[in-house]
Amino acid sequence: MADTTTLSGATRPDFPKRAVITGGMPYGNKNLHFGHIGGVFVPADFFARFLRDRLGRGNVVFVSGTDCYGSPIMEGYRKKVEGEGYEGSIVDYVRQNHDAQKSALDAYGISLDLFAGSGLEPASDFHKKLTSELIERLHQKGFLHKMSTRQFYDVEAGQFLNGRQVKGRCPVKGCKSEKAYADECDLGHQFDPEELIAPVSQLTGTTPELRPVDNWYFDLPAFEGELKSLMDEWDVDEQVRPIVTKTVRETLVAPVMYVQNKFREAFDAVAGKLPAHTLREAEKGQQSFSVEFANWKDRDEARGVLESAGVRFRTGKTLLPFRITGNIEWGVPAPDMEDVSGLTVWCWPESLWAPISFTQTVLDADKQSGAGRYSTDDWRDWWCSKDAKVYQFIGQDNIYFYCIAQPAMWAALDWGLTQDTPVANYHILFMNKKASSSGSIKPPMAGELLEHYTAEQLRAHWLSLGLDQKAVSFSPKPYDTSVSHVDKKTGVEILVKDDPRVVDPALKESAFLTNIFNRLARSCFYGAQNVCEGHLPTVTAHDDVKAACDEVTLAFERCAHAFDAHNALAAVDAFARDANKRWSDASKAAQGDDAAYEQALADAFQALRTVTLLMHPAVPAGCELVCRYLAFDEGLFFSWDHAFDTMAELAAAAGDTPESHQMVELPPRFDFFQKHHSQMKKGK
Repeated sequence: MADTTTLSGATRPDFPKRAVITGGMPYGNKNLHFGHIGGVFVPADFFARFLRDRLGRGNVVFVSGTDCYGSPIMEGYRKKVEGEGYEGSIVDYVRQNHDAQKSALDAYGISLDLFAGSGLEPASDFHKKLTSELIERLHQKGFLHKMSTRQFYDVEAGQFLNGRQVKGRCPVKGCKSEKAYADECDLGHQFDPEELIAPVSQLTGTTPELRPVDNWYFDLPAFEGELKSLMDEWDVDEQVRPIVTKTVRETLVAPVMYVQNKFREAFDAVAGKLPAHTLREAEKGQQSFSVEFANWKDRDEARGVLESAGVRFRTGKTLLPFRITGNIEWGVPAPDMEDVSGLTVWCWPESLWAPISFTQTVLDADKQSGAGRYSTDDWRDWWCSKDAKVYQFIGQDNIYFYCIAQPAMWAALDWGLTQDTPVANYHILFMNKKASSSGSIKPPMAGELLEHYTAEQLRAHWLSLGLDQKAVSFSPKPYDTSVSHVDKKTGVEILVKDDPRVVDPALKESAFLTNIFNRLARSCFYGAQNVCEGHLPTVTAHDDVKAACDEVTLAFERCAHAFDAHNALAAVDAFARDANKRWSDASKAAQGDDAAYEQALADAFQALRTVTLLMHPAVPAGCELVCRYLAFDEGLFFSWDHAFDTMAELAAAAGDTPESHQMVELPPRFDFFQKHHSQMKKGK
């Protein structure tokens, strides 16, 4: 692992030698809304860019892609064909959505090494091959079991229904979701189809039947001990957020049924037919008593007994076998095993190992091209090596899959896969409410927001929200239709979006970019052009200035290591404001004294170099523009190998002296960070 070099007495955090960063995969039936970009991809890109600067470009792989398969895509395609007369194939449909997603990511500067598609070239062949190898390996190791379970069948339509073609209420106790599908709700709870409350076919509106179907299931309950040990490790890992271990442990409990008190007499009549269980009476004020079983099989056996007796119940969270296959047509083909054939892989399991196949794809392309961009082209050096780590950026509602199912499968495979570091963000709310593209509150699409803001303004804002701590509202003024006040003269209600007196919350961080950062950079360039003939100052920054630069650099590194972009950017903001004030005071005091003015410039340039280095992961385009005008190679300038260099040392690394390092002349009134044109005052 990385060194623990100390500087100014501070112990620095450990980093791996190589790193893979993944962003949660969006479904291939839609474009990206702001939550996809701001809640997952921008934080992931911030960390990926930071690690490239920190570890070296060739030691970081950043991958994601479109989740091409599964019932959500089939259902979206069906509706487009039936409702809009779409004539393309399902592959065409997915490709169009994939291309739109890629365009949105590019517009926000998301620096993926590969944004692939699990069902699209060039990754699809790698993905199919890995899928077969992985499933056969799980079967060989004895962790795949054939189970006959019941699947919803629409009698009127004459067909089995895929997961998204059935809707009902979530059966998990405490969950209020009215948007549950065949075996999971929109909040991420997992259950058996038999448990779905009030199922309705989305094809005919009728109540579907349950008919038996053979599928392969992964023995997830067998890994309860390993998962508990992993949670103990994650509890003391500062990079794993408490919401992860808390959510996982809610599932690492014995299987329980909750029965309403009004069914107590009917329950008692059949209690003797149930497997061994522990009954706990309802506490004062509770409407249900609980029945705990030793394992999920006993609870399933009890389900049949209670259903036959007319006893209604709800279940609690517990580890259940994890379904691997299904019988929908649009999916990765599952290998034929024993007497079971013709199945496809459920989209959730194969999306968990898709980042591995994407890594294989990008490394193979690099190898075939001879570019030599990465430090090694063997995917195992990235996913199985002790000196490498995988960081997966996800939403908190996906913790079950990435932090329960995936770690257990990784252990079962016995391939030496390292357990990933999950980075689970809370939701970005929209106007203080949870928004969903398939819900009643529609979030703005990512591309639409660029009609009102620059990408760098939004990147800085989203990174500053502190989604590692809690769900936070994104409240862009152009979309705020709440009433601000009633005009006393006219009695007319004025909406917030139309009230010029209301400050746009989404522009809070933009003031730092367009004012503070711009001012510091312009001061340096124009000052050097005035007294240094456009080269770097020949004197060194004051010791206290250099110490302040080192201190904020170390603070930023600690925050970035902990995925705390909020405090990382806050530290740079405070530092840059102090640097501007120092420059303003020193430059005024030095009027008429070129030597004193050059010293003030030296202090300002040292601060500018630090601010530009640290802000690079957050607002890369503007920082790279500063670098180009400073006339440094980006690979040198943004490398943390030189993070604590003086400007003279940085120039020396470039083969120059301060006197010979000639910068690019800055035009008058130049902005490295510009406001969106819609934010300009009229006449400007």
